[in-house]
Formats: sequence, C-alpha cells, structure tokens
Amino acid sequence: MLTAPTDISIEKVTQSRVKEMNMDDIPFGRYFSDHMFEMEYRDGSWGPMSIRPYAPLSLSPATSAIHYGQSLFEGMKAYRDLDGQVYLFRPSANALRLNASAERLCMPQLPPEIFVQAIKSLVMLDKEWIPNKAGSSLYIRPFMFATDDYIGVKPSDTYRFMIFTCPVGPYYNEPVKVKIETMYSRACEGGVGRAKAAGNYAASLYPAQKAKEEGYHQLIWTDAKEHKYIEESGTMNVMFLIDDTLYTPVTSGTILPGITRDSVLKIAEHWGIRTMETSVHVEELVRALKMGRVKEAFGTGTAATIARIKSIAYDGVDYELPGFKEDDFSIRMGNYMEDLKRGNEPDPFGWVVPLID
Repeated sequence: MLTAPTDISIEKVTQSRVKEMNMDDIPFGRYFSDHMFEMEYRDGSWGPMSIRPYAPLSLSPATSAIHYGQSLFEGMKAYRDLDGQVYLFRPSANALRLNASAERLCMPQLPPEIFVQAIKSLVMLDKEWIPNKAGSSLYIRPFMFATDDYIGVKPSDTYRFMIFTCPVGPYYNEPVKVKIETMYSRACEGGVGRAKAAGNYAASLYPAQKAKEEGYHQLIWTDAKEHKYIEESGTMNVMFLIDDTLYTPVTSGTILPGITRDSVLKIAEHWGIRTMETSVHVEELVRALKMGRVKEAFGTGTAATIARIKSIAYDGVDYELPGFKEDDFSIRMGNYMEDLKRGNEPDPFGWVVPLID
C-alpha cells in the first residue's frame, strides 16, 4: 500500500457561511460547507495533505479526466445528535470500496487510514454544518480524478484526491415510482459497473431522463445481455420483501456493492429475517407482483438511505405495492438505521464511529 504524509495543513475561512443556511429547508446537493480537502499524487506517491476554503478549481483544458474519464467518487454521511456528538457510519468500508474502484480504473490506491483521517479532520472542522434534524445529515463526497495535461489514451501519471461536504435533507421526499428498463443498459459483464466510476452515471442519464418524462422517479436496470434479470436502480440497490424473505440481486461485476445494502442485509439477519442474495428474474418478480406476494420494495443507498417504492412498471403496466404501515420492514429499518447512525441505538456491529475534538 502506498504511504502518504500524516499531517494536514489547514487554512480556515475568515468567516463561516453556515449562518446563512436554513437548516430546516435544505435541498439535496445545492449548498456546500466552508472547507475542502485535497492531496496530489505524482512521481509514484501521495504528496502533502491540506484543507482550505471551498473554492473553484483551476484546471488545464487538457486535463486527462475530462477527456478519458478516469474519475471516481464515494458517498457517505456524518450525523450529529442533540448533544452535539458527531458520528460517521462505516468510513473504512468506503475506503475499501474507493480502492476497489481505483484498481479497476488504473488509479492509485489511497491508504485507508489516510482516507479516514482526512474525512474526520474535514468533518470536525465543519461540524456546525451538520444538521441534527431527523432525515438530514452532512453528505461527504470524496473523489479522485486524473490530472495529466496530456491528450493520449493511457492511465494518467498524476491524480488529485479531494473531499467536500454539504448539508442535505432527504434525497427522496416521497415513495418512488420506478420502471424496469429493458432497452438501455447501465453496465455489462467485464465493464466497470461494480466501480463507483463517474462515467457509469453519465451513461444512465439519458434513459433515466426518458423515464422521468413518463412520470417515473427512477429506473430499475436489468442485465445488458438479455434484460432478464434485475440489477440495481439509478441511485440505489434494490430489495424486495416477497412472502417472508428479503431478496436482493447478488453484486456481480455489474452491480455496485452498496454499503447501505450490506448494512440492511446484516441488520435483517440480526433481526432473524431470511435474506437471499440471488439472481432476481424479471418475469418471476412480475409474477409475484401480480399474485400480491411482493409485500414491500425499496432502494438502499447513502443518499437515498431507505427509499420506499410505491409502484413498479413493466411492459406498459404499473404494479402498485401495498399501502404503507408503521410496522413495515422498510420503515422499521429506516428508523433503526437513523437512530443507529446518530448513536441513539446500541451498535452491535461496530459500524458507528464517534468523532472527538
């Protein structure tokens, strides 16, 4: 594993913008905290780490990432309880996933301890930006991109790793309508679907926009070869409670291994719920929808957390899910995870990381 310096130089803003924020009304991803973290990779090693005021970047028009797509990111959140204690949720898992993405995209590995140290330092510096309202949090966006000034198809020799944060409310304010996509594809076997690569999201925008024009919030992607098997949604993994079993597609090379997904499965097993990570056949799912055997369907992701699905469209038919009840699995799971991440529930998994000044 490549090493990096452990000291972070910090340049603080002269005056925080946090008092300009209405923390009771925060659109997702529109407002950014005071500071950002950055670190450069060149000559085979990571250079000094720094935190400075959030500001635009100055880049060459020939920057490699713009032309050849070597760009990846992570998504995670920080939480604060009513007493002001700050928490992270499974940051080491994000560090490992970032490195898995970096390997697939021919980008340098980042020492996990540096990743976690950088996030802790930045979050604590801007902790006043963390909302403590239920459903709100501080979204954390670590990302890495190629920085060579070179027009030629090859892995870059230089990279920049950065982190910024933004206070956010819920990603979805209502249960979502989704459509099973059987024409366009998000990822194919042997591709980069398993990596959190920026290009994956670019490729999904056009079909997702077409679905929105038809009245749907998101797509459910199917396999690129035959469009016979459920994969994931545009912003989240998907799960289905069929009879008394929780089903979710196995994370093959085309499906992002979601950290929220993994957490939900482990919590469900802890609760004694039967779980199945398996191939989910579209026709079998539709048959179960017609028979009323699908009790709940929902998405899981850092941004969405637990996003209830109210209808699933396939072949021109909208299949409505049952009405929501307070004791539904997904509602209980969403409430439990919200409390767990804020330190209001015991943590039997060792996932919650409290930050100390």
